[in-house]
Amino acid sequence: MARRIDVTGAGGVRLAAWEYADPPKGDPAAAGSGRTRAGVLLLHGLMGRAAHWASTARWLSERYHAVALDQRGHGQSDKPPKAAYTRDAYIEDAEAALEQLGLAPAVVIGHAMGALTAWQLAAKRPDLVRGLIICDMRASALGAASQREWADWFRSWPVPFATLADVRKWFGEDDPWVERPNPRRGAFYAEVMQETPDGWRPVFEPDQMLKSRETWVYDAHWEELALVECPALVVRGLDGELGRAEAQEMVRVLPRGEYAEVADAGHLVHYDQPEAWRGAVEPFLESVLGV
Repeated sequence: MARRIDVTGAGGVRLAAWEYADPPKGDPAAAGSGRTRAGVLLLHGLMGRAAHWASTARWLSERYHAVALDQRGHGQSDKPPKAAYTRDAYIEDAEAALEQLGLAPAVVIGHAMGALTAWQLAAKRPDLVRGLIICDMRASALGAASQREWADWFRSWPVPFATLADVRKWFGEDDPWVERPNPRRGAFYAEVMQETPDGWRPVFEPDQMLKSRETWVYDAHWEELALVECPALVVRGLDGELGRAEAQEMVRVLPRGEYAEVADAGHLVHYDQPEAWRGAVEPFLESVLGV
């Protein structure tokens, strides 16, 4: 079961937060909001949505108060054309979610762009973050060429797609960015499509995604990593975008950093290999939250 909770983000943008399991039965203290349990906030990556965390949120909810956030411009959250899609706006939205949902101090788990938001939040507001999990996000600058490649990639999408099967096939097989067939990638992108009168289109605006991305791709983010005071786990997929050398350097820069990697996983670590992902992060969560 998924339960939606509205959060008011920076600039009044309405955000959709999601719980994916009921509180444990027979536990009066955990009834209702579950606020007596340790909090966990899940932040998806660029183009993602809270539902991509559903399987993770369900097992987390057996012990913790886990909430996944549709970030601004994504999922069922508002997508105002004139809203800010800056680093500050994303960070302030995460702050708002932690405070309004009563999760803090929480463990914040982020994938890709969501991981960057998570560690920037931890550096800015150590009072809100007691632990951090960084999933396949680089700290180095990606540069102008990367941004141009993304703009070209968006233009290559054959939208509208006639069916969801066409979505799965294109992103899982035909997309020039796919090195080998990957059904899980196709399923991941099928979850961010919606049916329109002329076919299936993304729930987000590609221009807003590019605006979001351009606020961080030109800069490195090592200094913010060094400011993270809480325990932090850096997780990479063996075939992901974060290389082992850079991941281990991130662990070195983090004052209390740890490292884990998941075999047979690409960039979508938690989605590609959900059981191996759980095995990699659950011991860290137990050590931080003491549950």
